[in-house]
Amino acid sequence: MNDFPNYRGDLFYECQECGAHYDGDRLYYTCPKCKGVFLLKDKNFTQLEEIPGKKWREIFDARLKVKDNALRGIFRYYELIAPVFEREDIVYLGEGNTPIIEVNSKLRKYIGQNFFYKNDGQNPSASFKDRGMACAFSFLKYLIRKFNWSEILTICASTGDTSASAAMYAAYVNGAIKSVVLLPQGKVTPQQLAQPLGSGALVIELPGVFDDCMKVVEFLADNYRVALLNSKNAWRILGQESYAYEIAQWFDWELENKVVFVPIGNAGNITAVVNGFLKLYALGIIKKLPKVIGVQSEHADPVFRYYSLPKEKRVYTPVKVSPSVAQAAMIGNPVSFPRVQSIVEEYERKGGDFYVVQVEEQEIIEGMLIANKHGHIACTQGGECLAGLIRAKELNLLESKEEAILDATAHMLKFIGFQKMYFENNFPPEYKIKPKPEFQNYPLQVLDMETKKQLSWEEFVQKAGEKIVEILGIIPRKEA
Repeated sequence: MNDFPNYRGDLFYECQECGAHYDGDRLYYTCPKCKGVFLLKDKNFTQLEEIPGKKWREIFDARLKVKDNALRGIFRYYELIAPVFEREDIVYLGEGNTPIIEVNSKLRKYIGQNFFYKNDGQNPSASFKDRGMACAFSFLKYLIRKFNWSEILTICASTGDTSASAAMYAAYVNGAIKSVVLLPQGKVTPQQLAQPLGSGALVIELPGVFDDCMKVVEFLADNYRVALLNSKNAWRILGQESYAYEIAQWFDWELENKVVFVPIGNAGNITAVVNGFLKLYALGIIKKLPKVIGVQSEHADPVFRYYSLPKEKRVYTPVKVSPSVAQAAMIGNPVSFPRVQSIVEEYERKGGDFYVVQVEEQEIIEGMLIANKHGHIACTQGGECLAGLIRAKELNLLESKEEAILDATAHMLKFIGFQKMYFENNFPPEYKIKPKPEFQNYPLQVLDMETKKQLSWEEFVQKAGEKIVEILGIIPRKEA
């Protein structure tokens, strides 16, 4: 099983607006005819359908033991992701195969539902973006090798995680690839800003929000030879499909009574998750499509508004965003929404259920705090998913026998500033968050420096210890 796969696909871009097709060996982001977004498809996919689902399960399960870096991460599912690369093209930094952690009995009882967190914050740059970036940079290496390019500039707009991931992969690949990231000034946490700076990327800040930065990136990609690395890049969507494959494999390819919650943001991840499940279903690898529920904050909810209406009355309208603790969700006009529209239609035709729920900012931050208070490492997007689970239960979208898988898209340490703001009750009014005492936590000071200076070492230890005993009510050790 250490042999690299023999199968090679023939990938092409398919416009989700007009249906036009373009060669997959080019840097396309929007359709030259209508400016619609693309999905990548494989002309040879019918060859994969000739292999029984049981055989595919055996192949992917056997690759769990493989030590070849080219097949250890997202490319364990090589034939389903980007089967045009050679081993030398593939970039692997430890992405993928992130743990799925079941909640403890206390949190299960508190929520009234059994569920799991998939900790994508344990990817190399501490977010799920690495899945798509590993595929996108493998594609760039493939193009550089095939066309003998001497240099290519990568560029992305970001609320933090995309820039961190893009800069890290560019730094690792090095050579012909250079990295530039555009960030909305003051809208990125210090931890997320530190990452691309530390990776050596050129960081450019623009006034406004993510949507403003994205428009500038789109202008550059439409008019200059640059590699756009946002989820508008269809190669990134392919890499992110691995999230769906890993969920299916973890549950032994049995997704009956499973519900997958995904924060929508720019809609790239939910596109990838739904498309990934569709591929598994088409190949007979899974027999049942799981229920998928997207989650949006009321501060940026265009997709929720669209799906909240009856089908005959649905009209998509971008919204003006308000500040959100789930910063990756603070997008009023998701680039991948046309992909969502077309893929969800197919998902529902194949028997899958799809919903979108809306949650409040207060619920998002408290969802993160509740999860982490019970031993998880959920970011604010993970908190958004937990808030979405609670809302879905209120709307009777879940049955008691169903189990939910929640997406913690990044590591909680990236959003530690929001936790601090909650504990100290200093959120600006536009967040509409009023902390509750039961979720706040503070360090307790025992003695002060002036008192310490006046005591000998032995006196300090005894006095500090006595204070701690008083606080904790510790029972003295019994004499032997």
